Amino acid sequence: MIPKVRSFILSGIDASVCEIETDLDDTQLQKETVVGLPDAAVRESLERVRSAMGNSGYPMPRGRTLINLAPANVRKEGPAYDLPIAIGVLIAQGVIQPRVPVRVPMGVPAGGGGEDWRGGEGEASEELFGLDPRSVLIAGELALDGRVRPIRGVIAMASLAKSMGLDAVIVPDANASEAAVVDGVRVFGVSSLAQVVGLFNGGLALEPTPPIDVAGMLQRSSAVVDFGEIKGQESVKRALVIAAAGQHNIVMIGPAGTGKTMMAKALPGILPPLSPEEAVEVTRIYSSSGLLDSDAGLITSRPVRMPHHTASSPAIVGGGIVPRAGEISLSHHGVLFLDELPEFPRLVLETMRQPLEDRVVTIARAHGTVRFPASFMLVAAMNPTPRGDIAPGEAGQREMDRYLSKISGPLMDRIDLHVEAPAVPWGELSKKATGSTTEMMRKQVLDARSIMHRRQGTIVNAQLRGTQLDEMMQLSDPARVLLEQAMTQLGLSARGYDKVRRVSRTIADVSGSEDVKPEHVGEAVQYRLLDRRV
Repeated sequence: MIPKVRSFILSGIDASVCEIETDLDDTQLQKETVVGLPDAAVRESLERVRSAMGNSGYPMPRGRTLINLAPANVRKEGPAYDLPIAIGVLIAQGVIQPRVPVRVPMGVPAGGGGEDWRGGEGEASEELFGLDPRSVLIAGELALDGRVRPIRGVIAMASLAKSMGLDAVIVPDANASEAAVVDGVRVFGVSSLAQVVGLFNGGLALEPTPPIDVAGMLQRSSAVVDFGEIKGQESVKRALVIAAAGQHNIVMIGPAGTGKTMMAKALPGILPPLSPEEAVEVTRIYSSSGLLDSDAGLITSRPVRMPHHTASSPAIVGGGIVPRAGEISLSHHGVLFLDELPEFPRLVLETMRQPLEDRVVTIARAHGTVRFPASFMLVAAMNPTPRGDIAPGEAGQREMDRYLSKISGPLMDRIDLHVEAPAVPWGELSKKATGSTTEMMRKQVLDARSIMHRRQGTIVNAQLRGTQLDEMMQLSDPARVLLEQAMTQLGLSARGYDKVRRVSRTIADVSGSEDVKPEHVGEAVQYRLLDRRV
């Protein structure tokens, strides 16, 4: 019979099954072939497998060796297939004979170095069976000396095994803590090809990696700056509290040197901690991108990404021949900070319009479509003109309008709060900082999130839509009149109308009010600063 070993195919942050079939024919000339749409890294795997097996004491078979990666119509890429290909070849040669019982002494500690402990006559012993290759998923890159190197996408592999009801996964030892985030699947971290052979033959008693306590590992995001260090700008701090509470997008506009970048760096300190579900989802994105710290195994705080304004569209949104997550997906459940917003190429900014609205990015290629989650909070900062300040008179106003026109109206319409960061007067700078601190602002954000959670569950105000938004926005007559005036005088779009309502709801939550009052609507309208300028 042709041996079959199962691994996985990574597509975005999701995984599907890849079945590796091995056919040996010693009556033909020596040749090794991999079929099933392999990329260059997969085709080269046979050379790594040959050296790894030889240096581990397992010779490659003579004659023709044909490796088929099924399904054959899906492209396979990366070195993750080295280990399952080697296991398939060893099973075909009879080196691995799974489900063979081995007599071992009672109470022998796990991980006995791969030794075949056989109980002598009269010794208390028990039967130890090796793992069944049909009940596990296997993945790993092989070094030439037989060591197993880490790969990406292991958490998606473990999730796939759980959904299939499989018994276990075998992964590189460096990826074991990452896979152990998925509850209900035994994770065996291996460091060499010989260890895997011992697991299947029953000659190695290896304990699975203990499950990860996701909730116990979570922590609040840290910030390099405390808001208490920033002098003045209390109105901007207030807007940032509202943005963090409702997960609203915000742009800060003001002359150079007024503290916009400092406040963006301080923002993570007031964000609420990740929930266990959010942490696992963010970890899947970083794992699929190969950016996960193997020692941690889990993203424990909200991500904050700060790409330079020279970044390309694929770098921001995602892409490539094999689609990878971009900065907006790496900011999922976190913050994407774009400093000097008008300096980003307009094409790059326009590609963000759809993800800002739908909170997901879809990358289409000839061989398939990949979706990445992109529910992030956009924080942007910009100067009013290229020179950093505004010249007096009409000339300065024209220069400002020309600079702001680099940002399209539809994109600005998708930003909930437009707030001015004015120059800080000498009187404020010369005094000791006495304004709002990170601790004070964090309490306001957490209190507002608590109100939202009791009212609407895990949905934040920025994500309220349709009838749900209508239910949460029962306006009094004075508040409705004020909103009608704003719609008429500012010329707000339907999207802008909903943005004002969502921000009004968040302002009411920050204020501890169950009802949305006229003053809440008035403050939300003030944050539509640029609606008439772009």
